[in-house]
Amino acid sequence: MKIDWDRRTCARRGHATYAPDEPGLRDRLRAATSLGEAWRCLRCGDFVLGEPHGAGPAEEAPLVPRGKVLRDLFILRFLAIERAVRGVFIVLVAAAVWRFSNSQDSVRRLFDEYLNVFRPVFRHFHYDLDHSPVVGTIQKSFGYKHSTLVLVAALLLAYALIELVEAGGLWYAKRWAEYLTVVATAAFLPLEIYELTEHVSWLKIATLVLNILAVLYIALAKRLFGLRGGRAAFDEERQSASLLEVEESAGVAAHA
Repeated sequence: MKIDWDRRTCARRGHATYAPDEPGLRDRLRAATSLGEAWRCLRCGDFVLGEPHGAGPAEEAPLVPRGKVLRDLFILRFLAIERAVRGVFIVLVAAAVWRFSNSQDSVRRLFDEYLNVFRPVFRHFHYDLDHSPVVGTIQKSFGYKHSTLVLVAALLLAYALIELVEAGGLWYAKRWAEYLTVVATAAFLPLEIYELTEHVSWLKIATLVLNILAVLYIALAKRLFGLRGGRAAFDEERQSASLLEVEESAGVAAHA
């Protein structure tokens, strides 16, 4: 089912009407009804009763996102939420590593105590905790130096900061955030592929696929790095999506 992004947005945010000073264009955007004056919404094209939200020359009319632009904004905000959730999770992991680095010995003693308690229970279910990969990884981490753990926490915090900055920029559809997202995400793709060679899981596969699709979509849809005409073609496409621009062009064509 095709989504009407224009009416969907107007239903949530309200209509966007504008009264241009040019008489011909003003007449096409205005309608007289028995209930009063109505103006055509620049986003969805429906006529709305009441005074227009703005007025002035057509060239000063607000550039109202429509159609494909709204769809792209929805996708960008979905990616922004995913980046924000990931960033917060990594901050929590960094905080846990930091706290662990300052109380390594006590955590090791506590872990060994719980391991001794649960070892007979898992043995009853024919699972050997002493040869568990998870337990082995945790025990290996106890041998890391304090400085190494602090470095890991700092790197995780830096990565989380990048994710949160991406999230904020993508939410407001900033072009610099789109470049940052493509570059940062593409830079970590080799690491994600390497992790899959070590251990395959559905979560890792889903994350890798999502990141590849995000890189391709943003780079192509937003015409980054000169793709599909670059910034000039992107700005032209966005301006051509304005209903007021379409109405003005139609008037010029009719006059000619």
